[in-house]
Amino acid sequence: MSVSSRYRGAWEGFWREAPGEQGEVFWDAEPALTVGVHLGLFESHLAARDLPFVDLGCGNGTQTRFLADRFPRVVGTDLAAAALDLAQGADPAGRARYRLLDAADKTEAEALHAELGDANVYMRGVLHQAEPDDRQPLADGLATLAGERGRIFLVELAEAAGTLLRELAQGPDGPPAKLAPVFRHGIAPGEVADAAVPEYLRAAGLTVLASGDLPLVTTEHLPDGTRIELPSKWLVAGRVG
Repeated sequence: MSVSSRYRGAWEGFWREAPGEQGEVFWDAEPALTVGVHLGLFESHLAARDLPFVDLGCGNGTQTRFLADRFPRVVGTDLAAAALDLAQGADPAGRARYRLLDAADKTEAEALHAELGDANVYMRGVLHQAEPDDRQPLADGLATLAGERGRIFLVELAEAAGTLLRELAQGPDGPPAKLAPVFRHGIAPGEVADAAVPEYLRAAGLTVLASGDLPLVTTEHLPDGTRIELPSKWLVAGRVG
């Protein structure tokens, strides 16, 4: 199974229009506030630090480049070629590699695993944006990439974030400027029950090793200058035994 052409087209359109500068996309917060914080939760659970590191849904590569400064082999993957064009353009030194990947497609996930071997995987805010029928195949793809030794760090919006996003979208002036393109391209975040996320992973043959709550930091601010942070859940998963 692979994602729908509508979904892929929505992301291509979004990234083609996205500004090239870091911080201009709603979720493109500086790494010190995102992946840097997440690594503090993730690193102690890595069974093998020397495995390749896959940033799944890398977008314009902001977090990928941070990872590439800390791990020897980092691959940023995305569904949209336009996103990878931005990522590669922002990484002229080639600190990371970039690959087009539909992780919900079993064949594509298996092909990347055959190339890299087991990998540690970082994925922030992708599952809740996937269409419902794609979520289990996506979790299965994560399991394929991790293999026997890899670990997965997953960050997803909590149910409570849905209420906040609706309030932002329905404000008197419409959604904030950096959130508006998300809705305009038809990729508004879907709602995934908090309890469903670990179940997707378990159904893929993974064990949840750790979990917790942590705000998902964005680049947008309220009129009073307060940075918008969305409630989110994080999980570490992998195969054990």
